[in-house]
Amino acid sequence: MSQIPDLECRAISKNFDDFKAVKEVSFSVPQGTFFSILGPSGCGKTTLLRMIAGFQKPTSGDLLIKGNSVLEVPPNKRPVSMVFQHLALFPMMNIGANVGFGLRQRGVNKTDIKQQVERVLERVGLGGVADRPVASLSGGQKQRVAIARCMVLEPDVLLLDEPLGALDLKLREHMKIELKQLQSEFNTTFVYITHDQSEALVMSDQIAVMNHGVFEQLGTAKELYYEPSTAFVAGFVGEANRFAATVESVNGTDVQMITDQGKALRGVDAGQGVQRGDTVDVFVRPEAVRLSRDAAQTGQLGNGGAGKVENILFNGANSQLILRDQTSDAQMNIAMPQTGEFRDLARGDVVTYGWEPQQTRVYRSAGGQHGL
Repeated sequence: MSQIPDLECRAISKNFDDFKAVKEVSFSVPQGTFFSILGPSGCGKTTLLRMIAGFQKPTSGDLLIKGNSVLEVPPNKRPVSMVFQHLALFPMMNIGANVGFGLRQRGVNKTDIKQQVERVLERVGLGGVADRPVASLSGGQKQRVAIARCMVLEPDVLLLDEPLGALDLKLREHMKIELKQLQSEFNTTFVYITHDQSEALVMSDQIAVMNHGVFEQLGTAKELYYEPSTAFVAGFVGEANRFAATVESVNGTDVQMITDQGKALRGVDAGQGVQRGDTVDVFVRPEAVRLSRDAAQTGQLGNGGAGKVENILFNGANSQLILRDQTSDAQMNIAMPQTGEFRDLARGDVVTYGWEPQQTRVYRSAGGQHGL
C-alpha cells in the first residue's frame, strides 16, 4: 500500500478577477521530501504557497494534507508552519519567547513550553541561548530561530517563502547547506519557494519549475538540468547558449539545422516532434563545449568552429570564456577547463571549440533572445 503524501494539490487554481495566477496545478509531496517551487517573479509560486498555508482560498481544486482536505480549515488550524522571507521575529521578545510563541497560543503549560523550546533549540544548534535577545543574533542564527519557532509546533509541512532572499551572498551559500541538513535532521516535509535556481538545485529532492501559473516540469535537479522538457526550463535552469535555427532534416531524434546566422548544427529533439522547416530554439550548456588549440581535436565533434577570445570572466572554478565565432560572428559562452591548459589565454587569441550533437537539445521556437 502506497504511503499517503504529506501534501497533495489537485487541479488548484487561483483567479484575481480576469487574471489567472495559478492554473489547475496538480502535484503531491511524499513525507520527508524537500520540495522546491522554482520560477521567476510573478509566475504564481507565492500565490500557490499562500493557498497551501490558508492565507488565500483557491478558486477551484482541492488541497489535502495527510490525505485530508483542508480547504475549509483556517490557517491557524492547519498542520503547517511558515517561514517568511523577512522572518518576522518579535524584537521585544527573547529567543526562547519567540520559539515558544505558538505553543503559548495553543495553551501549552509553561514547563512543557520550556522543555520543548530547549529541545528544538538544541536541534538547530542554538542550545543555551533561550534568554538572549533576538538582536544579538547573526543573520544565520535568526534564520535558525525562525525555523525552530515553526518546528516546535511539529507541523506536517513547513512552508518557506524565499527565506534566504534577505541574506548576503556568503551567508546565503552557507544557509543552503544548513537548511538541507536541518530538513534531514527533522525529517519534515519542506515546501520551498525561490526564484534562485542554485538554491533549488542544491537543496531539493524534487523541483517544480513554474511559469505563467503552471508547472513546466517537475523532477529531480539532475532531470531538470540535463533533460529539460521545455525551452523555458532549458533557459531558466542553469546557464546555456541559446541559438535560433531552422530544421534542415530529421532522422529519428537526430536533427540537422541551420542557425539564423548560417551555421550548421546537429542536435537532439527534446520530445517536441520537430519537422523539416520548423523554426527551433537550440540549447547547449557552457560546460559541454570543449576548447582546443588544434582544430583536428574539436573538428570531429559535430558542432563548433573557431572563435576569437572576446572576454574572460574569471570566477575561480566557475570561470567562463566569451568567444566570437569567426564564421557566424555569433557569441559563445564556454566554461573554462580546470586543467590549467588555457590559463594563459588572452583577449584576441583564436581557439577552436566544439561539442557533440548529444549535448544539443532542440525545441520548437518559443521566441526571445538568441545567440549563435
